[in-house]
Amino acid sequence: MKDPFLFTGNETLKIYGAREHNLKDIDVAIPRNTLTVITGLSGSGKTSLAFDTIYAEGQRRYIETFSSYARQFMGNMERPDVDKIEGLSPVISIEQKTTGKNPRSTVGTVTEIYDYLRLLFARTAYAYSYITGKKMIKYSDEKIIDLILKKHHKKKVILLAPLVKGRKGHYRELFEQILRQGFLKVRINGEIKDLTYGMKLDRYKTHDIEIVIDKISINNENLKRLNQSLQTAMKYGKGLIMLVDEESGEVFHFSRNLMCPETGLAYDDPEPNTFSFNSPYGACSRCNGLGFVNEISINKIIPENKKSIRNGAIVPLGSYKNNWIFKQIEAILFKHGFNLDTEVKKLTQDTLNDIMYGADEMVKIKNESLGITNVYTLDFEGIVNFMEDQYDNSSSKNLRKWAYKFMKKMPCPECKGQRLKKESLHFKINDKNIADLAEMDLKSLKDELNSIDNSFDKRRKKISKELIRELNNRLKFLLEVGLGYLSLNRSVRSLSGGESQRIRLATQIGTQLTGVLYILDEPSIGLHQRDNRQLTNSLKNLRDIGNSIIVIEHDRDIILSADYIIDMGPGAGNKGGEIISQGSPDEIVKHNTLTSQYLKNKKDIALPENRRKGNGNVIKLKGAKGHNLKNVNVSMPLGTLVCVTGVS
Repeated sequence: MKDPFLFTGNETLKIYGAREHNLKDIDVAIPRNTLTVITGLSGSGKTSLAFDTIYAEGQRRYIETFSSYARQFMGNMERPDVDKIEGLSPVISIEQKTTGKNPRSTVGTVTEIYDYLRLLFARTAYAYSYITGKKMIKYSDEKIIDLILKKHHKKKVILLAPLVKGRKGHYRELFEQILRQGFLKVRINGEIKDLTYGMKLDRYKTHDIEIVIDKISINNENLKRLNQSLQTAMKYGKGLIMLVDEESGEVFHFSRNLMCPETGLAYDDPEPNTFSFNSPYGACSRCNGLGFVNEISINKIIPENKKSIRNGAIVPLGSYKNNWIFKQIEAILFKHGFNLDTEVKKLTQDTLNDIMYGADEMVKIKNESLGITNVYTLDFEGIVNFMEDQYDNSSSKNLRKWAYKFMKKMPCPECKGQRLKKESLHFKINDKNIADLAEMDLKSLKDELNSIDNSFDKRRKKISKELIRELNNRLKFLLEVGLGYLSLNRSVRSLSGGESQRIRLATQIGTQLTGVLYILDEPSIGLHQRDNRQLTNSLKNLRDIGNSIIVIEHDRDIILSADYIIDMGPGAGNKGGEIISQGSPDEIVKHNTLTSQYLKNKKDIALPENRRKGNGNVIKLKGAKGHNLKNVNVSMPLGTLVCVTGVS
């Protein structure tokens, strides 16, 4: 075989006889450690060469390094239709596709920036009480003893171990357990009582329960006893104790954990998973860390208020049927002075509330024609409550799907869309919690991190030094590829293909791998021309640390910034699959190809002499507020080609 290549030696990737898809038995050499652009008409064979031949062979060779035992679970990859490939480095592809559909995946999680942020908060954040808003404190046992001796010297106090705070229940088993452990007294809702077998409380009321550990006079002679009682109280109170001044009745709280000195509210020591919405230790219990809940929409249940209930105004029920549901609704309507034929728009809000959310009472309905009075017992749970119960608890997929049709996504009322439980949201740095930082755009977040670093004391600055450096590095790479407008809490499902690709590119730059062949598919897609220079510089930085870059691209600026260009064509499909020119940008523009004519400005997309006026109709958007839209009003003429543009 005659070698047609322009390069020789180990610095070249050589492909012999590539025939994948529409490639016509082509031979090509690509210089390594360069930025190479493969361009040409759509359908000319660019992807077939870059992904279906070069990348596929790289993946196949990688799989071949696994043991036969491992390969049986992965399956064997077919060899691409090519005679031979020489000089192939380990290959990583960064394709133009979204990174996933998981609603829990965000920009922060896929770039691992949020993981470092969680660690920063776990080690350096200050805790605040969600009741009083005051900074929480934490004491050692020695410090607690010192405080008790100073504040209560020569006073009689009661030492308590809190077990229950503000919860309902009869607690009979708990009292029996406390008795078996040798304790004789408990404090229930502020009142000390003797423990007895069979003792229980009103199960429907909320209670506070503490074990009475000791009644003691605070002085130096009783120091050993105080210390022993403190250890016992800490054991049963799980690191939290209460002290009551017998004379004044004033209550004091002490804790080994973070604690609000006024209310006794205690937090566990923070760990990284305290700030993870993918962990039960950090996720909001209402929305399970998703930030939104599905709620029944009244507008979907009753889309037309001009109809009557008899004629099917309540869509899930349909038109009138002689069953118990309509009988109950008829009784509710009669109670409020309406009937099944009344238009929904004429019903009062109280009437609709009873129908939607339930009613429980006796209703008398007089039948004028028969001269009798029927008594109805209303025990109606409400349409909304019934549908929510079906969605949450039904084992039938069809019923769940039916209920879901009448739902809409709403920000979680518990966490306000911030995904974390309230304890996690009350750990703050610079008066901002981790969700506040995740909502910032990446450029603002980088500035905020520098501000945080300057505000730390010496100890926290030492702890955070490496974390903030790593965060700044990763943010820098994302800014370099033009993604400074994104935020860490942005769902990956809402990203465009180009944004997802640039996120993976920034992640790869951050790994600082060398000797790798990267293949990218049109990374400029969706990117404003303003940011193209940043993208090109990022690709060159990846090249300069010792990697080879192959980019499929149509963008003029990126093509002319490449070290080497391969132009595919001459046409698409069966008319393509050939290399019609290759070389440096200066060499390419000398050739008489379709690509070179556009690069030399001999061909361009002609501007129309006359613009279409359209058909006179318009689409009007009023008050659009999706994502970052700020109450936008806009009109778009129909019957025309409308372009929406702007920076990424």
